[in-house]
Amino acid sequence: MPPRCALCGDTGFADFDLCAGCLDDLPRNLRCCYRCGEPFESEIALPSLCGRCLKRSPQFDETYAPYLYRYQMPYLIGQLKFGRDYKNARLLALLLGEHIAADAELPELLLPMPLHPHRYRERGFNQSIEIARHLARRFELPLDLYSVVRSRDTLHQTGLPAKQRRKNMRGAFRLQKSLKADHVAIVDDVMTTGATASALAGVLKQAGVGRVDVWVCARA
Repeated sequence: MPPRCALCGDTGFADFDLCAGCLDDLPRNLRCCYRCGEPFESEIALPSLCGRCLKRSPQFDETYAPYLYRYQMPYLIGQLKFGRDYKNARLLALLLGEHIAADAELPELLLPMPLHPHRYRERGFNQSIEIARHLARRFELPLDLYSVVRSRDTLHQTGLPAKQRRKNMRGAFRLQKSLKADHVAIVDDVMTTGATASALAGVLKQAGVGRVDVWVCARA
């Protein structure tokens, strides 16, 4: 079927389920910290680190977050995450993939952010896996779904301050299968403070991974 805009219903642009106007209106994350993707409020020489990363560096090395989590992005991600609108996984992967293709050094494998089994049963699927499947096909990269598990059903991070988020994620992930890669990219839908991604990256680094990037569709 020809693409249709997921926001206004008009004819899609190129291969996107967005029209050209709605695509142009998406909030781009153009000036941000290269490590955590946090947007800068003013013009700054790039690449740069934000104050938070200078004070306490996360376990991952670089973040690729092409859009801000505002305006239309919460709707597009929410329709996938809570509305099971699977076509948005393809759209979000296309949007993220364009940014990756232009700016990123490709890793050896992709690792979607794991869900705890209880959360997985509750939701019925993992939106990060759905997005990562499309990215893996596009970049011809292996997709690792089994090496790391979420061993603790943590509290929802929404509303928690950064310090509490880090505490909440301690011991949340466990390696259950050896990783044979030096460069790994974690795939997720949204990053807020980066506490979850940092906890997972820490487990990967302890397992011998040399570099961990984070690929997310949007940055809060």
